[in-house]
Amino acid sequence: MDPFTGSSPRETFERVSATLGCSPTAAAVAAYLDQHDQLRRFRDEFWVPKIADLPPSDVLLVDGTRDCIYFGGNSLGLQPKAARTYLEEDLDKWAKIGIHGHFQGPRPWAFAENNVEGLMAKVVGAKDEEVAVMNGLTVNLHLLLLSFYKPTAACHKILLEDKAFPSDHYAVESQIRLRGFDPQQSMLIMSPRPGEETLRTDDILDMIDKEGDAIAVVLFSGVQYYTGQLFNMAAISQAGQRKGCYVGFDCAHAAGNVELKLHDWGVDFACWCSYKYVNSGAGGLAGAFIHEKHQHTVKPTLLGWWGHDLKTRFQMSNVMDLQPGVSGYRLSNQPFLLVCPLQASLELFSMASMSALRRKSVLLTGYLEYLIQSHYTRDAAQPDQPYITVITPSDPQQRGCQLSLCFSIPIRQVFQELEKRGVCCDMREPSVLRVAPVPLYNSFSDVHRFIETLGSALAASSSRPQRLDPIVSPPAAN
Repeated sequence: MDPFTGSSPRETFERVSATLGCSPTAAAVAAYLDQHDQLRRFRDEFWVPKIADLPPSDVLLVDGTRDCIYFGGNSLGLQPKAARTYLEEDLDKWAKIGIHGHFQGPRPWAFAENNVEGLMAKVVGAKDEEVAVMNGLTVNLHLLLLSFYKPTAACHKILLEDKAFPSDHYAVESQIRLRGFDPQQSMLIMSPRPGEETLRTDDILDMIDKEGDAIAVVLFSGVQYYTGQLFNMAAISQAGQRKGCYVGFDCAHAAGNVELKLHDWGVDFACWCSYKYVNSGAGGLAGAFIHEKHQHTVKPTLLGWWGHDLKTRFQMSNVMDLQPGVSGYRLSNQPFLLVCPLQASLELFSMASMSALRRKSVLLTGYLEYLIQSHYTRDAAQPDQPYITVITPSDPQQRGCQLSLCFSIPIRQVFQELEKRGVCCDMREPSVLRVAPVPLYNSFSDVHRFIETLGSALAASSSRPQRLDPIVSPPAAN
């Protein structure tokens, strides 16, 4: 029996449990799913921190020699083991041959990013020539908006979701001001319906239809960082373009998480970081996408030497021979030390494939949801018992691997107790934990351990007096 095909996640867990003769919530189900996971070997390609090495852990409570429960890949992915090898290769090359490293070795520095752009294109569903690896996410968003946001008196608005990640919000504000418009008038911010946590696709499409004549750019997240909602990028793109809008996406929480088809969906532009699900390390090189339909019509506003065609770049003529499409948006050569870990990770994605990762992810996150609902659904007979509401959409087609768990109690102390027990996840006060089981390196047993550990953390926190201990969030926790 292949548990990864055919049935819904719930049906799969119940079928496996019937085969094993145990409860669907038993650890044996997780073990069975791990045994039949054809991607399980990829976990060995990453460094999984040991509990004892984590600063908040308490080895008096748990076995410090065990792997931690790492559900923080939505903030910072784990380190691929090959990253160190590639870094040492290039540092050794620098030491031994110096300037010749620009054109020698497996990653010639003069065009090292070109070696990984094809791999990145596969991750986001694009053609090789539609993707550039460069800069950081917000720098790329500014470069793209400089070209795609061309406001007029009648059409000057940018539509984005409420609670977009702050860097996106600030970038949009500054781009509007740069053009002489008022963000209060030109930012069209869309909120969920009262009492709801996520946006309905029909409401987004209705907004575009009603306001589209005044909207210059539609800019949404691919996956919303707080709720974990996966937006229908194909439908949003089609709706915006019907009204004459350019449509772009911040895919920071989508790249490496869900199966993207940026080219096929006709997305105009997109950008993303690579240190979350793509595992390139904090501050790693970001990606940018421009659809091939714009390669000769939408030109970069700012130019740099690296936008010059490589065949004539080193002739130093000072006459720009601009590369078409997104390649022309490059400004400078990329740091080779950042290319190395990115290559190490992208090679693993190429071996695993996004389709296989997504298939596992639906089951893995479905297992987390199933166990949460089994153990922590609100029980009217026990009104004082803490319960959890999942604010991420229940439809697997409307979410990635992250679940955002809303607790009925303040979670500061629950979070601290989880950290003591070797859990890495993310807290958003007053009551939300963002938990992301990543299919490339997380297991079903990780999920089962998390549920058990959560029970211990809830019990311990209920016996502690409420204190306002400081919580230090990781700087990349977006």
